[in-house]
Amino acid sequence: MSSQEEILSDGRFSCITRDPRFWEMPEKQRKIKIDKRFRAMFHDKKFKLKYTVDKRGRPVNYTSTEDLRKFYALSESDSDLSENDSKEHTEKKIKKKKAKSKREADS
Repeated sequence: MSSQEEILSDGRFSCITRDPRFWEMPEKQRKIKIDKRFRAMFHDKKFKLKYTVDKRGRPVNYTSTEDLRKFYALSESDSDLSENDSKEHTEKKIKKKKAKSKREADS
């Protein structure tokens, strides 16, 4: 730890503590937010792989779903917005169809 303090006190590296490029990413921003449409990937068999060895040949005992949970998080607010957008889109389509049918009936 003292070597790290020496590095930070060195004038050549003093800008590292103030530069946001070298800051750690906050816990809340680490995971990618996905909406409810993709929640099946956490429990679907198609996305689940059981690893027996890691990339260096050492035996391990975990599945790919643990990795998915580590990197992805479900976002509730985005799903609400997307549902509202889809409802509005379908309502617009219905209104257009009704308007077309009225025009055809009048003709």
